[in-house]
Amino acid sequence: MNYRMLGKTGLKVSEIGIGCEGLSEENFAMAKKIFDVAEIEGVNYFDLYASNPDLRKAIGAAMKGRREKFIAQAHICSIWQNGQYKRTRNVKEVAAGFDELLKLLQTDYIDVGMIHYCDALDDWNNIVNGGVLDYARELKKAGKIRHIGLSSHNPKVALEAVTSGAIEVLMFSVNPCYDLQPASEDVEQLWNPANYENTLTNMDADRQNLYETCQRLGVGITVMKCFGGGDLLDAKLSPAGVALTVNQCIHYALTRPAVAVVLSGAHSVAQFKQSLAYETATDAEKDYAAAFATFPKINWTGHCMYCSHCLPCVKKIDIAYVTKFLNLTIAQKSIPETVREHYAALKHHAGECIQCGACEKRCPFGVKIRENMKLAAKTFGY
Repeated sequence: MNYRMLGKTGLKVSEIGIGCEGLSEENFAMAKKIFDVAEIEGVNYFDLYASNPDLRKAIGAAMKGRREKFIAQAHICSIWQNGQYKRTRNVKEVAAGFDELLKLLQTDYIDVGMIHYCDALDDWNNIVNGGVLDYARELKKAGKIRHIGLSSHNPKVALEAVTSGAIEVLMFSVNPCYDLQPASEDVEQLWNPANYENTLTNMDADRQNLYETCQRLGVGITVMKCFGGGDLLDAKLSPAGVALTVNQCIHYALTRPAVAVVLSGAHSVAQFKQSLAYETATDAEKDYAAAFATFPKINWTGHCMYCSHCLPCVKKIDIAYVTKFLNLTIAQKSIPETVREHYAALKHHAGECIQCGACEKRCPFGVKIRENMKLAAKTFGY
């Protein structure tokens, strides 16, 4: 298993994590089965957004005796009321739900306390001013949560939260179809077929800005909906009209700036192992560029997808990383110190480019790589 740092939290997380979507299968027995496999395979991160007390109890039992082996991302504001899930911003309800969460998980702390499901700016303002954020800070001060996070599907709302400095971790929906869609307070618009009927060109600018801002500020991203609820794996259901593989979906998410872990929702051990197979997959099996180029009515022309099809560079420049750092400076309109340091740490730099153009001949998306290398060399000074 490969591990990544989760932003500036200091947490070292497995790049494949556990989503809780399928853990209630087999009358909740699936939870222990998945956690058993996770321990063997080195998976150490899981998300628990669901408020069903039976599921929380099952996960608590699954972790018993090995709590320290797992990093728990669990949600504040997701509660169980009258036999069903409820999202709440009522601090009394939130506090009661969190106390129950700790009890059922048989733990006295949560690693990442995720403020649950915020897709509207008004809702974010309510979180900030209505007591929920203050409550999360109290939990952190008391050691009951180690880090504060937020889950969202709306890049504008997420950016507001990230730039406020209030959160350390962002749970966000990342896949190559949702990344084309503009910000909306209605999450269902992400998979509405009507939104894919006309030609879509390149990643939504707000989403790209969000990822790059998270990278710059050290806010780690944990990925939900990597497979679009499974739709991206089925040509008949995929908004793109083309089926992708599990490896392609995971690789796309993991190559976005600031992404640390993909939360794999699995309804069986076999499905979970499909995601784990990413760790031993070949570069060809992970490659998503060729598939993207066949998407009908979707055009990424001129947009670097960080797929590294441009390599090998005759001067051994890591073109994708140089481009990522360049995009970070463009988004910030300055050179953040961390970006400057990361660029300096590269073994080869844009200034070494000899403008041979071999990379552009290999790029599936027609990116003007030579221009990017010139701009990067000018921006960073070498």
